[in-house]
Amino acid sequence: MRNLILGMGLGLGLGLGLPAAPAYSQARMSHCIAIADAAPGVEYLHKAGFRDAVPDFSVRISYVTHSSYLIQTAGGLSAVTDYAGFLGSADFIPDIVTMNHAHTSHFTGAPDPAIPHVLRGWSGTYGEPADHHLDLGEMLIRNVATDIRSMGGVEENGNSIFIFEVEGLCIGHLGHLHHEPNEDQYAAIGRLDVVMVPVDGGMTLDTASMVRVVERLKSSVVLPMHWFSGASLQWFLEGVEDAFDIDIRRESEITLSLRDLPERRTVIVLQPAWLRDAE
Repeated sequence: MRNLILGMGLGLGLGLGLPAAPAYSQARMSHCIAIADAAPGVEYLHKAGFRDAVPDFSVRISYVTHSSYLIQTAGGLSAVTDYAGFLGSADFIPDIVTMNHAHTSHFTGAPDPAIPHVLRGWSGTYGEPADHHLDLGEMLIRNVATDIRSMGGVEENGNSIFIFEVEGLCIGHLGHLHHEPNEDQYAAIGRLDVVMVPVDGGMTLDTASMVRVVERLKSSVVLPMHWFSGASLQWFLEGVEDAFDIDIRRESEITLSLRDLPERRTVIVLQPAWLRDAE
């Protein structure tokens, strides 16, 4: 394994208030659950700025910071995961943000009121699961609740795994995952072609447990996140290198389309970068 010397900026969001729950539709069935045994593929295309148009039948995923990814569609929809209130110097308002409240680097209590859809990974009632099924036509966003550690105990349903269904792809973000999903949760997740995985090695799941989760999900593309040093990232890569190819990139973004699966499942390491407009 090559030695990794990788840097990462951490986004901090402050505030304690909770945004109002958004309205959402439950009309469309999840194809990621309905055909969880299917195996569509991805074609890798890059490189583009986040302002550039996304090619038809494709999705662009940009690693912004910590556990925040920007997901963009060909029709112009944009979603940000684990939104903490700051994305960089660009004047940019996403259409959807998802949040988890294990730490303030994963949420903000004061999201920009111009954001049309704010999806919290926890409900307003302690211990009750959040329940999101937001159908925007080109993108369907839903969640699967999991537990988090809280004040020396456990907060049931305090975290959400968010799943973004777009252009035939099933894209999952594990959030601040503190335990291995149970059988019901795995069934609710369904198929994930792409999964964003925290690999800090302890603040979420320990490395060995997270490796088991990734191997169970059998995703074609794994995007590591929530790593604080090259060491924790390398421990994760060493844990999966027998089952996955490792692709370490200099770019912060990748464009995926539903074409051909890689012959072998692949971990793709993107470099985090704040959103900035071209000078």
